[in-house]
Amino acid sequence: MGNKQTTFTDEQLEAFQDCTFFTRKEILRLHGRYRELAPHLVPLDYTNNPDIKVPLALIVTMPELKENPFRDRIVETFSEDGHGNLSFNDFVDMFSALCETSPRELKTIYAFKIYDFNRDSFICKDDMKRTLNKLTKGELTPEEVTLVCDKSIEEADLDGDSKLSFSDFENMVSKAPDFLSNFHVRI
Repeated sequence: MGNKQTTFTDEQLEAFQDCTFFTRKEILRLHGRYRELAPHLVPLDYTNNPDIKVPLALIVTMPELKENPFRDRIVETFSEDGHGNLSFNDFVDMFSALCETSPRELKTIYAFKIYDFNRDSFICKDDMKRTLNKLTKGELTPEEVTLVCDKSIEEADLDGDSKLSFSDFENMVSKAPDFLSNFHVRI
């Protein structure tokens, strides 16, 4: 009769639902996707909260991330260890924050973290150059990159410190109507 494999306890599934924008079915599907990345590493049974982390090199091969120029930064940002190795909780958090139903405020927080390459809680000119080079795949000349970065900082830097604080960034994003439609990943 049914020897059905238990992946999570009801309490675990409820906790995931409470902390994410996903249904039970979507959480189980995410676990399947996570396990597909490293079937030799990721167990079917998560009822004992195994301490497993899938490495960045495997996570970035997912079709949802593979073509994204920020794939490494996205994964590193959601990685508890900061190096891109994701536990299942990190994996769920990443997809929850980037799903279509995630609110603008949460997406803005993570976009800021992704673009803050040097992790100093500001987006400085160097962070902006790296972002622009990734977005344009290096097709702009260094002079064009500098010009765009200077103009962007000039327009968005509300306190005149030549870098963008989170509040500067949040204000800039609020004026970009296509931000929400572009900053998501479908599973």
